Amino acid sequence: MVAFGKKLKARQIQEWQAYYINYKLMKKKVKQYAHQIEVGTLERRHVLKDFSRMLDNQIEKIVLFLLEQQGLLASKLAKLREQHDTLEQQPEISQITELREGYRVVGYDLLKLLYFVEMNAIGLRKILKKFDKRFRYRFTDYYVKSRANHPYSQLQQVFKHVGLGAVVGAVSRNLHELQDCQGSYLSIYDPPALPLQDPVVDSIKAAVDRLTHSTNFLNFMAQHALIMQEELPAPAEEQIDEERYHYVSLLLNLANTFLYMVNTYIIVPTADNYSMSLGAAATVCGIVIGAMAVAQVFSSVYFSAWSNRSYFRPLVFSSIVLFVGNAMYALAYDLNSLTMLLLGRLFCGFGSARAVNRRYISDCVPLKIRMQASAGFVSASALGMACGPALAGILQINFKIYKLTFNAMTLPGWVMAVAWLVYLIWLWFSFKEPSRDVEENNSPHASDSETAEKNTLEKGLKQPLLITSEEQQEDDEDAEADGSEEVSQESRRPATSIASAYRLLTPSVKVQLLIYFMLKYAMEILLSESSVVTTYYFSWSTSTVAVFLACLGLTVLPVNIVVGSYISNMFEDRQILLASEIMVFVGILLSFHVIIPYSVPQYVCSGLIMFVSAEVLEGVNLSLLSRVMSSRLSRGTYNGGLLSTEAGTIARVIADATITMAGFLGQSQLLNITLLPSLLICVISIAATCFTYNSLY
Repeated sequence: MVAFGKKLKARQIQEWQAYYINYKLMKKKVKQYAHQIEVGTLERRHVLKDFSRMLDNQIEKIVLFLLEQQGLLASKLAKLREQHDTLEQQPEISQITELREGYRVVGYDLLKLLYFVEMNAIGLRKILKKFDKRFRYRFTDYYVKSRANHPYSQLQQVFKHVGLGAVVGAVSRNLHELQDCQGSYLSIYDPPALPLQDPVVDSIKAAVDRLTHSTNFLNFMAQHALIMQEELPAPAEEQIDEERYHYVSLLLNLANTFLYMVNTYIIVPTADNYSMSLGAAATVCGIVIGAMAVAQVFSSVYFSAWSNRSYFRPLVFSSIVLFVGNAMYALAYDLNSLTMLLLGRLFCGFGSARAVNRRYISDCVPLKIRMQASAGFVSASALGMACGPALAGILQINFKIYKLTFNAMTLPGWVMAVAWLVYLIWLWFSFKEPSRDVEENNSPHASDSETAEKNTLEKGLKQPLLITSEEQQEDDEDAEADGSEEVSQESRRPATSIASAYRLLTPSVKVQLLIYFMLKYAMEILLSESSVVTTYYFSWSTSTVAVFLACLGLTVLPVNIVVGSYISNMFEDRQILLASEIMVFVGILLSFHVIIPYSVPQYVCSGLIMFVSAEVLEGVNLSLLSRVMSSRLSRGTYNGGLLSTEAGTIARVIADATITMAGFLGQSQLLNITLLPSLLICVISIAATCFTYNSLY
């Protein structure tokens, strides 16, 4: 990997190089400021004034060039419009084709200009972030707020592409009009008309979406997968790697994701009855359910490492282990062995290949459909979560074949064993191992957000401008030797262990991982103890519990549609994050059994509030996590996806252990005792979010 400055320079359009932000100069200036402040030759107030002036000059250079290019594009469009008007009088197919190509040429020029704006916006955000990190000072708060809200703002030209929208609209509208016009002159012997959406228009819209960070349902769903996109816009020819992409292999990865989530939740409605049938307490279901998560803590690491070398072999191994684990789970009933039951679930956890599924999408799916594939990954997980309990509710039959018992408790194991066997056969004959030629180059990078913060300059001046010697370091991707442009190999290298990955975590990242831990803990408490709690308070049958859990799972996609299509377009991610945390807190609070008799409406409503809020929270949490996380954590074995998976898995393990331990105090105390840690962790996460709120941009 190369440093951000070199990467930025490599992506620049050669004839426009003089008009890009001078990232290298500004980075050196930040180092110079640090030295001058340290020796006492420069006051911090002068640093802020000088750096602001330098940024203003850089932005003005970019904006004036941008306006000049917009004028050239507008002039070309005006000439094309004249030809278009003439053509309407005497239309000819050859002239229509020529005119359409003319608009396409303008479209590609516009695409270059959008890339120019995007790279400058990223460079500006990076240097602001570097300044804040180097001096531990909220300079971005002051600079963006004071410049972006000014009536003569030049910053808006960079961050909001003011004026380019009209050019985008003109190119798009005229190309569509010409396509319709051409269609009128095609005979039945001619090839089919072009699709309504022209490829250049698709590329332009994708660039505009990235530039404005516009959010839609697919974007919001894809964020749940924590599959991070390229930090810098790639040229069109670099954006597709068709040789590594195989549609059926992608389907097999999504099928693996779906089946694993079904496997996780299919036992939840019956785990308490199964435990009691083997002579254990009902609350031992916590250990039975959590055993899978315990093994997943370890399997996530070795599957992530294995995916560096192969995708096919770990998926085969996963399928075999899951087949064996489910068979052991089902056989435990006839063997009357709680140990066999737990070992079966441990085997299932050791077969968790979610790290491989995520890595395949990241490395082998072209950028043009990676967002859809990521959304498919999340949708498969959500569908599996809903189908698991629903399937358990259907399997309410009882019969024997020889000495094998098939009932509501063992059938989930047998059904999943057969499902994994069928999947293994499909995998063996259909999966195509991608070539490993280009591995690291396809690793996505986290991108930063551009949202302005709310601190003032005066407030910032009261904070220390320099940080301690231990903390004084460059951004991971930009660290450089003294006086040298070369980046140290150590600073570019992916994390090589959990410990080295942890050292890369900033306070903002740690808070986001804490929030992820909290929401997974709260959801696991709700789901895993649902059968025990509802049986004790309401005498629900297994089928009723299964319907309740399936209904919770079915809310995932509709909620994400609403949030992704509407709410996230009206509010910042950090605002949604804090509001969702508060709603999770409300849901937990309403779940407690106090003086009044515990009722079904109270349990269902509080559970729904908690679950839906946690789902909303997960999307924005992972979105922010990808933005504030070091780019070194976007690649390698110990990446950001692995860290979030580990945080969520550990949360599930602790939650399930809490249920079992609370069971020793009796089922009457189970609900309140298990909710107390959820409430405490939720309060801590809300406080931590408020503490780091201004760094979530």
